[in-house]
Amino acid sequence: QVQLVESGGGLVQPGGSLRLSCVASRNIFLFYGMGWYRQAPGKQREPVARISSGGSTNYADSVKGRFTISRDNAKNTVYLQMNSLKPEDTAVYSCNAGTTVSGGPGKYWGQGTQVTVSS
Repeated sequence: QVQLVESGGGLVQPGGSLRLSCVASRNIFLFYGMGWYRQAPGKQREPVARISSGGSTNYADSVKGRFTISRDNAKNTVYLQMNSLKPEDTAVYSCNAGTTVSGGPGKYWGQGTQVTVSS
């Protein structure tokens, strides 16, 4: 069974930083692109950052220069380092497996973690 478990969300002030982590099942991690998506209240889910199995990355324009996605194959973990956070980054962030860097999400989702940026 495929499992994705996220952690690292929370409340942070504007300008602050958070790092999200997503641990994936061993049997998928080496063969799938991974990504982070987010959904804010009243808005559609959108891709934030994606990384291929080979390490190529793609970012939403709104987070370029502030967010960094990375993966540690030895730990079956993908990270999202979020710096210079803004109130508009507030959303539920979900890890996805099977995504491509320029296409839609894959079929495997984590449970989501809340990120709230507020003073």
